[in-house]
Amino acid sequence: MELHATPLSTAFLWTSHLLFGAVLFGALRMASWRRLTDSEQLNVFLGACVVVMVLWSLRTEVLSGVFYHLLGVTSLTLMFGWSLGIIASTLALLGVTSAHGGSWAAFSLNALLVVVPITLTQTLLILVRAWLPRHFFIYVFINAFLAAGLSSLSIALVVLALVAALGEHNMERVWREYVPLLPLMFFPEAVLNGMLMSILVAMRPQWVSSFDDRQYLDGK
Repeated sequence: MELHATPLSTAFLWTSHLLFGAVLFGALRMASWRRLTDSEQLNVFLGACVVVMVLWSLRTEVLSGVFYHLLGVTSLTLMFGWSLGIIASTLALLGVTSAHGGSWAAFSLNALLVVVPITLTQTLLILVRAWLPRHFFIYVFINAFLAAGLSSLSIALVVLALVAALGEHNMERVWREYVPLLPLMFFPEAVLNGMLMSILVAMRPQWVSSFDDRQYLDGK
């Protein structure tokens, strides 16, 4: 999801700048930069940024100033972790905003919206590792498929809350035209990330930092 700055107050936008600045600073400090010193891993990281940028370019306006697109950040998070996932999505958003005339004033707000599904994916990964056995199908169906679908719903609900709080849209129309789209947002995101991660962990497990085939496959 992506918002334009038109209905947003200056104070609200500056608050989002400060919050995202703090999140990005934390991500930059905690990121596993040593991993990117490997040329293959660096190429995969940069390639993933480009793929996400292209994915975000394919968007449609669902409400005035509110754009929907597939996210792909669940795969980013599973591949690179929370910190590098934040950095990669920020680079992708920079590219999309530059190429498609997006709202620079709302850049930090849109970046914070992406932090929500990335954090949800990472949190679910930690919980599943703690409570469930490490199995290939659990990883694919819960950490990839389910996490991606829930991530799409989470960002859509946050946008819905912002729209309601700002009061710039007719809420009766929002409930009639936007809310019924929420289930439709779940499945494309879930299928995209579920299929992608199934392929990656089977063919290129070394690209996925959250997956260890010795734990998820050996003896299963």
